[in-house]
Amino acid sequence: MTRKLFGTDGVRGRANEHPMTAEIAMKLGQAAGRRFLRGRHRHRVVIGKDTRLSGYMIESALTAGFVSVGMDVFLLGPAPTPAVGMLTKSLRADAGVMISASHNPFHDNGIKLFGPDGFKLSDKVEAEIEAMMERPIALADAADLGRAKRIDDALGRYIEAAKATFPRHLRLDGLRVVLDCANGAAYKTAPAVLWELGAEVIKIGVEPNGLNINAGVGSTAPDLCRRTVVETGAHLGVALDGDADRVHIIDEKGEIVDGDQIMALIAERWLQSRRLAGGTLVATVMSNLGLERHLAARGVRLLRTRVGDRYVVEAMREGGFNLGGEQSGHIVMTDHASTGDGLLAALQVLAAVAEEGRPASEVCARFSPLPQVLRNVRYAPGAAPLDAAEVRRAIAAAEARLAGAGRVLIRKSGTEPLIRVMAEGEDPALVEAVVAEICAAVEDAAA
Repeated sequence: MTRKLFGTDGVRGRANEHPMTAEIAMKLGQAAGRRFLRGRHRHRVVIGKDTRLSGYMIESALTAGFVSVGMDVFLLGPAPTPAVGMLTKSLRADAGVMISASHNPFHDNGIKLFGPDGFKLSDKVEAEIEAMMERPIALADAADLGRAKRIDDALGRYIEAAKATFPRHLRLDGLRVVLDCANGAAYKTAPAVLWELGAEVIKIGVEPNGLNINAGVGSTAPDLCRRTVVETGAHLGVALDGDADRVHIIDEKGEIVDGDQIMALIAERWLQSRRLAGGTLVATVMSNLGLERHLAARGVRLLRTRVGDRYVVEAMREGGFNLGGEQSGHIVMTDHASTGDGLLAALQVLAAVAEEGRPASEVCARFSPLPQVLRNVRYAPGAAPLDAAEVRRAIAAAEARLAGAGRVLIRKSGTEPLIRVMAEGEDPALVEAVVAEICAAVEDAAA
């Protein structure tokens, strides 16, 4: 069963254009609601969103869809994606929904679905929901319609759960932290957690207006956070994305610490404390080869998956592992959360800085990454540049040149019309050259 509507992380697109219309959202709510009706209890769904203007439209349409098939709707308002996963399970809901396009600009939006266990849905279940949307959906009788209400204490529940992941014997007193919330979903929760744990918090990206999410702030635009860390003499910076499921750490020198270094830090600390399940870190094919070599030298296995934190989580659950993530800053710790959580990952880093008493630049520099180059090539909708013979030849030539000293990874974005070209290896000039050659071939084929 194939999926056409769902991509690598739910449904996503430009707001008020297919597929991100009120009509599709209502139909999706009806199909997902019907899919998760089970037993004879009052069924409920938790819905959260980030701060995009279009969130009001999508939230209302989804609510109408769920209510029409007999589900009660619990509205969280702006809340991080991991909070939706947590609250879906803790409120014994039958499903959960996050309305967000993550790190994309405000004019995009998306819908992510969670099962009753708080985890994102599998490809199989998403395909089942898509198939249901193509058929007439049975609606509830008038007396069996669902109800909708806002949950006033939702953010407080998440704040307390986040604080509980921080080591009890530690505090953040004396640490000055720049916190960039990307004008997104964590603009209330993240500052509260860090302040209540004792940190001096310098806040940026906490004034959402519906149009400024990820606009010059957040993990995908970290320059303001970097400058603020240096200018204020902060010990480190924390840059979240629009829905707060990913993070970049900024050290005291203003340098970015990516997800690979964060995963290495947590993996080593958990290995030492015998918390690392199966001695394994799960990461995607995008993680640096230097991370793999570094962990192997310490007896930790790196298990790679396809790109997408959902696939990382699936591999973690199948293997019984409790730590995984992506180079982009999605860090998944299933002891604490069902999906990537940028704030919880930042708390792990802050715990290391507080406990070791060393600068963040020293604590977070776990390995020397191999030179890696990633470039995106945009193509017209409907084009298939990866099928072109000249592109296949360029990729084969690059793989031959890097054989034994690096690797090449070419893939289509699951959310945008982009071909992502990545190469890494021991020779930086060679890496640059092979990426340039592949990109040129893709651009020619996409013209």
